[in-house]
Amino acid sequence: MSTLRDDAIEVVRRLRGAGFVAYWVGGCVRDLEMGREPHDYDVVTDARPEQTTPLFDHAVRVGAEFGVVVVSERGHQYDVATFRTEGPYLDGRRPSSVKFATAKEDVRRRDFTINGLLHDPLTGETIDYVQGRRDIERRTIRTIGDPEQRFAEDDLRMLRAVRLAAELEFTIEPATFEAIKVLAPSVMRVSAERIRDELLRLLTAPGRGRGVRLLDESGLLDVVLPEVAATRGVEQPPEFHPEGDVFTHTILALEQLRDPSADLALATLLHDIGKPPTMTRTDRIRFNNHDDVGAQMAERICRRLRCPSEQIERVVLLVKDHLRVKDLPKMRQAKAARFLLREDAADHLELHRADCLSSHRDLSVYEWAVNATRELLIARPSHPRLITGDDLIALGLQPGPKFKEIIEFVEDAQLEGRVSSRDEALALVRQTFPLTPHP
Repeated sequence: MSTLRDDAIEVVRRLRGAGFVAYWVGGCVRDLEMGREPHDYDVVTDARPEQTTPLFDHAVRVGAEFGVVVVSERGHQYDVATFRTEGPYLDGRRPSSVKFATAKEDVRRRDFTINGLLHDPLTGETIDYVQGRRDIERRTIRTIGDPEQRFAEDDLRMLRAVRLAAELEFTIEPATFEAIKVLAPSVMRVSAERIRDELLRLLTAPGRGRGVRLLDESGLLDVVLPEVAATRGVEQPPEFHPEGDVFTHTILALEQLRDPSADLALATLLHDIGKPPTMTRTDRIRFNNHDDVGAQMAERICRRLRCPSEQIERVVLLVKDHLRVKDLPKMRQAKAARFLLREDAADHLELHRADCLSSHRDLSVYEWAVNATRELLIARPSHPRLITGDDLIALGLQPGPKFKEIIEFVEDAQLEGRVSSRDEALALVRQTFPLTPHP
């Protein structure tokens, strides 16, 4: 069975066989230089779109004005772009004009030196016109050419620089970073969806904590997520939070996460944004209802970033319920069990673990919850649901929203060991809920 790499080689071989120049370019070459396995391969060539398309059985011209063809080879897709130069960017994203050019000219219009390498997979040669190999060795993010010009061409490149620094654990070259500071406000010209995608990639990167610090130091955080920036300098009671202010705590929590999903990482970033507006000083610093306030703020942020509705729901619930885990050992057995058996329970426990490790470092509740969950999952197959909606109808109960309440009531009784059979469950229903015959 062919691999992604095998078919990427075949795309270059097909173009070469037709007499054209063709190379791999961009992130795939950077990853190869770093000894990492690329997740995708982009190809550049001197073939025009109308010359590329006939060479492949499955090829679609998706960006004819930019010389881009998407080629499909045995289930794998590759962008094949014609070497080009570009005219001025008038909207901060797209060039006003495109002119086909040489390989060297094409590389010099790209974003960062580490993404400006060309690789010939047929000979193994890597071509470096922009000192990208040097910057990979130095673990440095540097624009190709003047940084302000590169960022003015596509404002998203500022966020991408920070994301790459977090993802690759590189530093950003000083002149490049200074340009981001100067131009940070213009990132708002970028669509919410593109901003969201870069943020989520940053938040799930190994260096996510440092990435958020770079967002802050560059001024991008104030522009993109002012609610998170507002946590800077917000004091916390030292007996519970010896680590310092809310912003510091948030960074540390992000760093404690273990291979988080995008939903969990975003919820961790936002879990304490309700603290600044709820802060009071009485006997000590307090943040009453910051979980509820934070959940409302998180929903507004997610909608602003155009997150999918399912993601919004998951993130908001994580923020809203992030304090509930600490109370699990004090809850009724059934209530705690119901929480631990939720579909999102693992994310709640991981957020709680990160929250604890970034503050008081007491993991006793987390360990209790992990053990309780293990016991519940072992016992769960022997505890199938005792009654269904059909049983309630047979009892003469009126169908409707009440059914959910009754079934959950019976499940709680089952989890607490008060009932263990269908007959006992039905008897409990008869005893607890008035029978209302349905018409």
